[in-house]
Amino acid sequence: MPPKTSPSKKKGVDFEQSLSTLESLVNRMEQGDMTLEESLQAFETGIALTRECQNRLAAAEQQVTKLIEQQGNISLEPFSDNEGDA
Repeated sequence: MPPKTSPSKKKGVDFEQSLSTLESLVNRMEQGDMTLEESLQAFETGIALTRECQNRLAAAEQQVTKLIEQQGNISLEPFSDNEGDA
């Protein structure tokens, strides 16, 4: 039986793979060697990859929490993006 991978690691790999694919696609489009039809298809694929990456980033942001130890108990608090700005 193959070892189980945690869902967060699988999502991380998928995100990295999607981002890498998107970067390669942009590089190909910037070269200007694609036909109009190829460019339109690449653009559609790029939009889909961008949305996928944005959704994964939004989901990851929602999962970010701080662990705070209070009186021997560990409690979860939502991540505050305002901390550290002072």
